[in-house]
Amino acid sequence: MILHSLGRTGHPDQLIDRYGNKMVKMLWDSVSRETVAWIQELNFGIVELDCLLIHGSSMGADDELTPETSPIDLLDRLSRADVNTLFCGRSGLAFEATIESGHLTNTVQTLDRSSEPEVVTIKSKKVVGVGNVGRVPGTATYTLYAPGSGQVKFRSVNYRKHMGFGVK
Repeated sequence: MILHSLGRTGHPDQLIDRYGNKMVKMLWDSVSRETVAWIQELNFGIVELDCLLIHGSSMGADDELTPETSPIDLLDRLSRADVNTLFCGRSGLAFEATIESGHLTNTVQTLDRSSEPEVVTIKSKKVVGVGNVGRVPGTATYTLYAPGSGQVKFRSVNYRKHMGFGVK
């Protein structure tokens, strides 16, 4: 997405910095223009009940949320999507970060004045990293979610390299 100007910036600088020009060029050459057009038509987030499932976050596909992401940034991503639970996969980590209910006081400072403070009530919310397949060779981590209770469980499955359709 980022490579074909479908991300926030329209430039693949982050890909180049992370993987180098040669790898980015190989990726560019391997994705047909028809596939790019098809990808542009897809919905990149699924909202169901009060949950959002998305690759990165409500900021963009390249936004990598982790357990170390600051609580105010997590709350920002949740608020942008107007959901109570955000499931994300960009980091490849399996984690659950909870924002407890509470109050925030907002003010806006301009060059000539400040707004009156506004108190906003926040209810409990969470960001869940859904895991990955293959980051650790031979291991897949995944997430189970019970919508009725909001309970999250993480599981790992070990696999061999040549299983399933790849049996040799």
